[in-house]
Amino acid sequence: MSDEQQPKDSAAPRPTGKRQLSGAASTTSTESAKKNVVRVEDKKHTDSPGGGVAAFPGEVVSEMKKVVWPTRGEMLQYTLITFAFLIVMTTLVWGVDTLAGLGVEKILTN
Repeated sequence: MSDEQQPKDSAAPRPTGKRQLSGAASTTSTESAKKNVVRVEDKKHTDSPGGGVAAFPGEVVSEMKKVVWPTRGEMLQYTLITFAFLIVMTTLVWGVDTLAGLGVEKILTN
């Protein structure tokens, strides 16, 4: 429905998605509102960002406990893949540099 056809006193919001425009939407706005999750505010939460310098070390420790550390085998595999990639890239850069140098030398000596 265009803006001209939309009644001025209509309380219903205009649909914006293609499914809503075609009438193929599977949920109504009231069903959607029921599904919205209401967040319960944490009582420890303050409005100030961070928590101060004193809270930082404790936060670091709690975050480090969440880290999933690689096993010895995974670390070896990651290291070998990294070195192989570095060797390939170094060879590629060396080859391009050598060819470019030979090309420049050929142009300058003629």
